[in-house]
Amino acid sequence: METHHMSITATAPYERLLEILHEEAVLGSIGGLIGWDQETMMPPGGAAHRAKQLSLLARLGHERMTSSEVADLLAACESEMDVTADTEAAANLRNIRHDHDRAVRLPASLVQEQAETASAAQHEWAEARNDNDFKRFLPWLEKTVDICRRKAECYGWAEGGEPWDALAEDYEPGCTAAGVAEVFEPLRDRLRGLIAEIVASGSKPDARLDGIELAKDDQMRFCLDVAERIGFDRERGRLDVSTHPFCGGSHCDDVRMTTRFHDAMLSDAVSSTMHESGHAMYEQGLRYEAFGTPCGSSVSLGIHESQSRMWENQVGRSESFWQFATPLLERHFGAAVAGIDARAAYESANRVAPGFIRVEADEATYNMHVMIRFELERAMLTGDLAPADLPEAWNAAYRDYLGIEVPDDRRGCLQDVHWSMGALGYFPTYTLGNLYCAQIFEHACEVMPGLVDGFAGGEFSGLLGWLRSNIHVHGRRYSPAQLCERITGRPLSADPLMRYLEGKFRPLYGI
Repeated sequence: METHHMSITATAPYERLLEILHEEAVLGSIGGLIGWDQETMMPPGGAAHRAKQLSLLARLGHERMTSSEVADLLAACESEMDVTADTEAAANLRNIRHDHDRAVRLPASLVQEQAETASAAQHEWAEARNDNDFKRFLPWLEKTVDICRRKAECYGWAEGGEPWDALAEDYEPGCTAAGVAEVFEPLRDRLRGLIAEIVASGSKPDARLDGIELAKDDQMRFCLDVAERIGFDRERGRLDVSTHPFCGGSHCDDVRMTTRFHDAMLSDAVSSTMHESGHAMYEQGLRYEAFGTPCGSSVSLGIHESQSRMWENQVGRSESFWQFATPLLERHFGAAVAGIDARAAYESANRVAPGFIRVEADEATYNMHVMIRFELERAMLTGDLAPADLPEAWNAAYRDYLGIEVPDDRRGCLQDVHWSMGALGYFPTYTLGNLYCAQIFEHACEVMPGLVDGFAGGEFSGLLGWLRSNIHVHGRRYSPAQLCERITGRPLSADPLMRYLEGKFRPLYGI
């Protein structure tokens, strides 16, 4: 019998479903706000109560998403509407189905166990890192890996896949370990060659800008000025200070970002602020009227990272950008920066030196840090690497990838918070972000000739407007892979990133 689908316009069950999602998003936005407060304003004594607030919000959100009402409404929508259509409503339904099915596969007891373990493990990790004591963290790492394996079993993975795939779906939909390895392997070999050439060149770029002591209040004013000029809307967001820079908040009209300052390392403050501004401008570019729906949400961590990396690196580490920013330096810092021209600032922002710490890594070496973590977490999940053997495996990988000897676990396998949070499957989104970013930016330069030259005159609105109409406005309507191909006309590849890195560092280092 032939069935006739109703038009994809709103039906009563669909309207009710969006109502529930909107309420859930409002709950989540409260969590976003008190999470931001925890990192920036909360007194230390508030930690225990804040954990209760956040866990209650998480439980309420999980209960809503897994409720029988949502299940019934989804089924009603799917029987009344054509979910295969290329429309916003159909895309919303496909994403709601995906999120609902994943949520109901996790028993509430496991969700609670992970939340409790993560809370304790993060505390133990911080203490262990401080004391350089891997043995202290080991039982928590073992417990976390075990929980992640059980989560992966609940989710399931495709035939021929592996547990890592099931976890990565939370961060980068459609991403698999095999797919990541296919892109990472050629990238690793090419990066290894480029880094070796840079190190062997003996060239030393001008680093004067980062040797100048500058008052942190002045740095804050400078960074805020730059953020506004590239497109951050201060009417709908604010910039504060935290130990680890991040971007959060509650809504496209209330975005909170943070940065950090050192006495004599201005380029770090600028790159942190530009990075978080990229995240913030993506959030501010989401559609107000679609709040709470998949099409009003960011598509993935990799695409989010592509936006932050683009403003931090392709824009903020370009010579054109520093031609624009040098007069601002003089305005904000006066005589302290006398003699620093655009070229000197550009060179300061683009020094390459293999190091131990991922978050301090330069553009040429950064992705090697990510690849090491991907290989190690993948091996821990399959059981090929016992958590107890992590330090040895970590140090061997750093020797192999970057040619350096890791001095201690604090600067080695204890440096990142992610695994203590149970975020296995997360790390590759950083490099995927760099890959998406390079490919999308290369295409933007093709369709907007003179784009980079325009930065020198403070013209950033062309790029932001283009990102708004090609990425931000769609939310989760397309998958990350579809979005990349839709914008650039080809699937994700390592070639644009290598063209970008070689095009910058070969002339800079004379290789």
